[in-house]
Amino acid sequence: MTTQLDERARDILRANDRGGYTVPNGRVYPFQWNWDSAFVALGFATFDQDRAWREVETLFEAQWPDGFVPHIVFWKDDAGYFPGPAVWGTGRSPLTSGITQPPVASSVVRSLWLRAERSATFRPRLEQLFPKLLAWHRWFAEVRDPLGKGVVIAVHPWETGRDNSPEWDAPSQVIDTSRVGEYKRRDTTHLDQSMRPTKIEYDRYLALVQAGRDMGWDQRRIAREHPFRVADVGMSMMLLRANRDLAALADDLGRKAEAEELRGYVKRAEAGLDYLWDDSIGAYCSRDSINGRFSGLVTSASFLSFYAGLKHDKHDSSTLQHFERISKRVRYVMPSLDPDDPGFDSIRYWRGPVWAVVNYMIGTGLSEAGHSGPAQRVRSDTRALMEGAGLYESYCPVSGRGSGGGDFSWTSAIWLHWARSG
Repeated sequence: MTTQLDERARDILRANDRGGYTVPNGRVYPFQWNWDSAFVALGFATFDQDRAWREVETLFEAQWPDGFVPHIVFWKDDAGYFPGPAVWGTGRSPLTSGITQPPVASSVVRSLWLRAERSATFRPRLEQLFPKLLAWHRWFAEVRDPLGKGVVIAVHPWETGRDNSPEWDAPSQVIDTSRVGEYKRRDTTHLDQSMRPTKIEYDRYLALVQAGRDMGWDQRRIAREHPFRVADVGMSMMLLRANRDLAALADDLGRKAEAEELRGYVKRAEAGLDYLWDDSIGAYCSRDSINGRFSGLVTSASFLSFYAGLKHDKHDSSTLQHFERISKRVRYVMPSLDPDDPGFDSIRYWRGPVWAVVNYMIGTGLSEAGHSGPAQRVRSDTRALMEGAGLYESYCPVSGRGSGGGDFSWTSAIWLHWARSG
């Protein structure tokens, strides 16, 4: 089974390769997505290290002058995709969207560097990527951390990567959708609608795109005035981890000033991320930065504190208790929403299904923190899902069946990089 899945995963990555970048799934997602590409590089690195580095390099070819890295790069037109580049209207070359995505690239590049055993062959490529990565991290610090706490403010649910998580329901209610008009979605023409975001959720997504376009994609203005501004627990934890990893890369390159700067970002987050701790539920969760209200929801992102390297005895103990409770409620961890929540839906995108990439981060963090039992549960469950259902976008935590798109690039990558040996 392992050998067969190895071959299948490599075949999927090759089939979804568009020459320098990889699409998540050929039928539904025809462009380059930011954090998808980063994770895809981990998979390529297991059999083609040169191609792995190229994946990240291609993504950063679309970086804006201020350091911003978009969530979609429209390298080739695809008239059937909505919303396409004309809807975004960013005016960039290459054509891109106007929002970002979770900053996992630095953590991936460090993994590529270590896999290459710090080889002189790849050092020039690391030296070329490093200032681009640093510019993105500085952009987060200067534009998306207005609270000065190392907390990332997301201005669109799509930025978080967890598009329809119920964490965004309350903050999204104020969004005016009256100008959205008629449109045709691509996702629901190829996939079961019961697995996808609802129409009202999509209307809100598009209204936020319109709002950003109306502001000329002025990122600083958007961060101050956008109707949706939420401190996202997932992005915040991933950025803290990425800052640690980029600081380690700075050390390897002998860039002392930059390493010190990055460790300053780390200290800021270590001191400030308590802003996302909700004592009433005993968990990290997202928080509406406009009114200060917690989501009050335990999601898979709540368990990324270990991946971020946060250490707090009380918080860690409470988080592990949630892990133990949830692990008894489902067959496979980690569901994207607490199964005890009334809004839990085992097959609807980020309202219940298990995602291999999030499991990879959760499992890695638990292992590094010394919680070997829970870490092994996450890894073995991920392996079992892939072996049982194939390499899907996500999985039902109750039945184990695949959810969303099949032949999925980042799931294939996580199999090759991590899950196969669980």
